[in-house]
Amino acid sequence: MLLTKFTHACVRLEKDGKVLVFDPGTFSETDRALAGADAVLITHEHADHIDVEAVTAALLASATLQLFAPAGVAAQLREKAPEAASRVHPVEPGDEFGTAGFAVRSFGGQHALIHPQIPVVANIGYLVDGNVYHPGDSFIVPDGVDVRTLLVPIHGPWSKVGEVIDFVIGVRARKAYPIHDALLNESGSGLVEGHVSRFGAKYGTEYLHLSTGDAVEV
Repeated sequence: MLLTKFTHACVRLEKDGKVLVFDPGTFSETDRALAGADAVLITHEHADHIDVEAVTAALLASATLQLFAPAGVAAQLREKAPEAASRVHPVEPGDEFGTAGFAVRSFGGQHALIHPQIPVVANIGYLVDGNVYHPGDSFIVPDGVDVRTLLVPIHGPWSKVGEVIDFVIGVRARKAYPIHDALLNESGSGLVEGHVSRFGAKYGTEYLHLSTGDAVEV
């Protein structure tokens, strides 16, 4: 399976001629990420994880594109694109489903706390093919599974470095790659990734940097 990183939290998976995309948000190259996509997984409603206009356009431009998202996001997209409503699916924690040849399990339920006065929204983490785990904006460790490839939210207004490290230690994936890094400059990302790489290695996780556009086999 080929994994390609786009800016921030957007990641594209390709397998057997099929394409699955995580979180094509407003910080990302949505046109490139969504080109030829067969399925889209949305973790939560924040704009850096879903560019509503771009995703709506993609749904209307394709007769087969399937989209999975928390219920509130799914309802919004069904309203904006009623023609595609049957291809927009609400997801709850603990769901298991197949799409475009990929097997998906969902975890979590809510976004990490930013501040007590900022409402907490629904957030779904997705594990694809028992391999790639995208947690969205959360540090939910998927229970009862052996994650092989972890996508690590390196930085956000809801996290601190110690929590990032503990998340990597808790999941103990074989390999880990960065997401959610658009708000960091080169110095900041280097500092955080250095800590994650060093501590992750102690617990069996090889952390590798990916820049926007980089692709790896996972």
